[in-house]
Amino acid sequence: MPHIYHSWSRLGLGALMGTTALAGCGQSTSTPAPAAEPAAIEAPAVTAEALAAEAGPVGSVGGEGEGGVAIEQAATDPVVFNIALAVTEAHILAARDAFAAGEVDAAAEMFAHPVSEVLFDMEPVLQARGVTLFDELLTDASIAAASGETPDQISARTDGIIAALRAAALKAPDNGTAAVDVTAHVIDDMIERAVAMYRGASASGVYEPYLDGYGFHKVAETNFAAAREAIMASNPEAAAAMANAIAALAVAYPDAAPQDVLPADISQLTVLASDVTLSVN
Repeated sequence: MPHIYHSWSRLGLGALMGTTALAGCGQSTSTPAPAAEPAAIEAPAVTAEALAAEAGPVGSVGGEGEGGVAIEQAATDPVVFNIALAVTEAHILAARDAFAAGEVDAAAEMFAHPVSEVLFDMEPVLQARGVTLFDELLTDASIAAASGETPDQISARTDGIIAALRAAALKAPDNGTAAVDVTAHVIDDMIERAVAMYRGASASGVYEPYLDGYGFHKVAETNFAAAREAIMASNPEAAAAMANAIAALAVAYPDAAPQDVLPADISQLTVLASDVTLSVN
C-alpha cells in the first residue's frame, strides 16, 4: 500500500516543521513504492477530500472544508458544528494509532492536517461561540510526532486535544435538535465517510484514504459506545443499524497500519451505511 499524503493548502506546515516528509504529496521512507508505479505516486487517483465529499454526509456540501464539511452552516446547526469537530477528532485518533504502529510521517501529517482544512475555516465560528482555540495543540503534536516523542507522550497529547474538542462541543449552537439526534447524525456521517474512504483505498491501494477511514470509523465507534443506550431508547432501528455497520467497519479497519489487502465487501459496507442513514433520517 503506497504512502501518499495530502499537500498543504494554506499554512505551510511542512516549512514550519522543517521536514520534507510533510511539505507536500510524498512517500514514506518506511515503505517505498515499487519503481514500476511512479504514476500512482505522482498522481493518486483519489483523495480523501473528494471521496468524503462524494459520500454526501448530513450537513455537508462538496468542497466546503475538509471532507465536504459545510463550514458556513456550523454557526447555526449543531450537527454541522459537531461534524467539524468529529472530522478533527478522526484525524487525531488516526494520528495517534498510526504513530503507535510506527507510521511517523503519516501521524505527523494527520495531526496537522485539520489545522489547515477544518480549523482555519472554523475559527470565526469557534470564536463566536466562545471556544478557546486549540489549533496549536494539533500543530505541537505534529511537530512532536516528527521529533521523536514516545507513543505514551503522543497519546497524552491526543488526550489533551480530545479534551479540547469535548469542551468545544459543549458550545455548539442550539437549533432545537435533541442531543441524541445530533449524536446520531454525527455517527451516521462518520460511518458514511469511513465507507467512502475504504472504497477509495480499495480502488487506489493508497494508505492515506485507508488511514482517514480508520479515523472516521474510530470516532463512530467511540461516539456510539457512549450514546448507545440513549440512541436505543430514542431510535432502536438506528441503534441496531449503527451496531451492524460499526461491527463491519471494525473488520474492515483492523488497525491503523498499512494493509497488504483490503478484503471487506464494499457493497455490504455501503448497504449497512445506507441502513444507518435511512434509519436516522
